[in-house]
Amino acid sequence: MRIRAAVTDTPGGPFVVQAVDLEAPRPYEVLVRMAAAGLCHTDLSMQASWPRRLTPMVFGHEGAGVVEEVGAAVTTLAPGDRVCLTFNSCGACEQCVAGHPAYCRRQGALNTSGGRGDGTTPLSRDGAPVHAGFFGQSSFATFALAHERNAIRVPDDLPAVVAAPLGCGAQTGAGTVLNRLRPEPGSSLVVIGAGGVGLTALMAALVRGCAPVIVIEPVASRRALAVELGATAGLDPGAADLVTNVRDLTGGGAHHIVDTTSRPEMLQQAVAFLRPRGDLALVGVGATVAFDVMSLLTKGIRVHGVIEGDADPTRFIPVLADLHQRGLFPLDRLIAAFAFDNIGDAVAGMRDGSAIKPVLTFG
Repeated sequence: MRIRAAVTDTPGGPFVVQAVDLEAPRPYEVLVRMAAAGLCHTDLSMQASWPRRLTPMVFGHEGAGVVEEVGAAVTTLAPGDRVCLTFNSCGACEQCVAGHPAYCRRQGALNTSGGRGDGTTPLSRDGAPVHAGFFGQSSFATFALAHERNAIRVPDDLPAVVAAPLGCGAQTGAGTVLNRLRPEPGSSLVVIGAGGVGLTALMAALVRGCAPVIVIEPVASRRALAVELGATAGLDPGAADLVTNVRDLTGGGAHHIVDTTSRPEMLQQAVAFLRPRGDLALVGVGATVAFDVMSLLTKGIRVHGVIEGDADPTRFIPVLADLHQRGLFPLDRLIAAFAFDNIGDAVAGMRDGSAIKPVLTFG
């Protein structure tokens, strides 16, 4: 079928909306008509570094929409179902069976190989292949194919612009708190970075009953929003007395930290923010960071690397949808909607910080 997709033709090249052709769903695939697709920093970082041999390419990994058609072997979804698209996983390896599909052994082949796990791609342009299957979906398009494992049914009355970020950004922030750190009520938690991931980590910490919850963020408007959402304090990372302030606010040091920035200067301070036997969760994509090993040893710090909130999306996305509908996870406060044809404006808004969570909408 003929669809429209935002195609990247060269490494680091722009998203250009154009006509391409999409195959019919294979036995375990579902065809989804997109209603919304979140724009994530992962899309931009991967676009910038994507291999030339895997171009042209269609990105997008936070899709939400309506199932139009299902493959012959699909048993869990039907046409008309509202779904959120998330990362793909094999469902059979040790990590998948244990409920940790974010660490699937076939993660790369199924999500970032430029095609399906078998190397094929469902998209073409003028008869030539267009790489797709990004996070099992490539949802920067009017229609996308996903596997039934990574198409998660959501309530019919959940707005698509809210459902879309549940597939990655919101799942990452909230899941890091609820699935990995699992803080006790009344424990202190610090979030470094008040983007979409950081603010959803804040929301999850409040759901969990953490207190105090502190957000460290350089942009004043985002610090103010964090406080409006329930943070005890929003601190400027450039403040000279930052470590002292955090320790004072947390009664001697935080129990938990979620870092979304991967900035070396912040991570080195993060160890000083923590109390003995505290937890530091790293969720941001970044380069090498050097830690003073003795500081980690003498304080007994536990460092966690977390992908996709260590979530099993089949179980966790419905939990987040329910929290939103109960008013406990106000994800809509973060969203800035952009028409799909204006994807360039959404990218600009993410880069200049004016849009916390850009979401593309389809007519």
